[in-house]
Amino acid sequence: MMFRRTNRSIRICVEHRFAKASCFAKPILATTVWIASVVCISGLAMTAETDKIFRAGAFAIDITPEKFPVSSSGSMTHRVAKQAHDPLHARCLVLDNGQTSIALVTCDSCMIPREIYDSAKQIASEATGIATDHILCSATHTHTAVSVGHTFQSLVEEDYIPFLVERIAEGIIQAHSQLEPARIGWAVGNNPNQVFNRRWFLRPGVEIDDPFDSGTDRVRMNPSANSRSLLQPAGPVDPEVPVVAVQALDGRPIAMWANYSLHYVGGVPPESLSADYFGEFARQFTKMILANQSKPPFVAAMTNGTSGDINNINFFEGRTSQPPFEQIRLVANDVAASAAVAYQRVQFENWVPLEMRETEIELGVRRPDTEEVARAKQLLADAGDGPRNDRRLIYAGETLDLAEYPPTVKVKLQAIRIGGLAIVSSPCETFVETGLAIKKSSPFKPTFTIELANGYNGYLPTPEQHALGGYETWRAKSSYLSVDAEPKIRETLLQLLDELNTSRPQSTVAK
Repeated sequence: MMFRRTNRSIRICVEHRFAKASCFAKPILATTVWIASVVCISGLAMTAETDKIFRAGAFAIDITPEKFPVSSSGSMTHRVAKQAHDPLHARCLVLDNGQTSIALVTCDSCMIPREIYDSAKQIASEATGIATDHILCSATHTHTAVSVGHTFQSLVEEDYIPFLVERIAEGIIQAHSQLEPARIGWAVGNNPNQVFNRRWFLRPGVEIDDPFDSGTDRVRMNPSANSRSLLQPAGPVDPEVPVVAVQALDGRPIAMWANYSLHYVGGVPPESLSADYFGEFARQFTKMILANQSKPPFVAAMTNGTSGDINNINFFEGRTSQPPFEQIRLVANDVAASAAVAYQRVQFENWVPLEMRETEIELGVRRPDTEEVARAKQLLADAGDGPRNDRRLIYAGETLDLAEYPPTVKVKLQAIRIGGLAIVSSPCETFVETGLAIKKSSPFKPTFTIELANGYNGYLPTPEQHALGGYETWRAKSSYLSVDAEPKIRETLLQLLDELNTSRPQSTVAK
């Protein structure tokens, strides 16, 4: 129909302009213009098809500190690392479909404040043309990385921060420089063996204490495994292992991004840094698909899903104690095998729609009241100087810190569409219930969440889990958002997904 309308309008214009021409000239001119119009429109169609070239590039950049000792995060007390057992990386993937360009980054870190990510994104955007709101950066949540944010008594390694910013930006730039024609696909694996809800109901009569002496907790985090006091878990698990893969047109693997809702594994000596199972997963998966010799190097990454209440301890039966790093190896190998099975089911496509949305919402902060502040001050005064190892004293310090927080904070949320797949982000240690609810309600199948993304705003229990109490709800720098934060974040992410489902693609590729 478009050709016919165009030809008719061209004929009318030609016939009007050349009305005085001979009868012989009219059809010649009309025919000539018609041919020209067809050639022009065909050229536009060819240009549109030419624009539909999917490209991908990936790069894993080393973010291991260059000097030791360094402060290490992931503990309630200050901890110092003197060495790195294995390298830490920022793994970067850039996707470009000719209309939109996005970047995904996951860093071997416990948590990274928003300011660090924002600085790295700005540098990368200026160098590559990728819009800052089309870059998703996240932390894996290894508990043995360099401390770059204030949590409990960890000291921030200030000298490391400029290095980290530079490395994240450089990794994105390198991945962008390696863009090449590619194909993309995805599949969903499953591994229920390594995920267990760590919040438990205990039998009636078993006392559950808390550092505020409130006596209101109804669940305990990390109870003794296979104990007679155990009743049942206070929440579900998510065993899915989604994988997103890109390969060159000749079949050479470029990258694979996986997702699993497992907090971390641990078993690392206190004086060592380690990427935990996230780094070992990448190494194991690369071996499993025989991609060790790929040039440019193949990049595998494991992102953290919704694991705020999930860990690797089998509380039902207990488990055998392992030497350092062995449990990491076992978990990584098992989950990598599940990802490799899913990888074999990936159906690669030459081009897919690529869109991204970002928004910012304001959430309340649970600040202590006057009485709570007075109690905290008294506890610390009575204890005197010295290290704070007692939980009551640790949380007294947290109470005084939270008293200085603003009444609200702004958090950044993102949603990505890759063909029929969707990814959303959360800047929190998000409970598995939230991830499952998003997967169920999303218009895209599959959908998964990358947590600890674009900043750090502590734990995100659902209102129902808040009512049960427990460690993840105890007010601290690691858990301070208002009780209604989770419904607001979940609702906003689902709104972004609905927008992606109904919107028309908008070009965000730098010209």
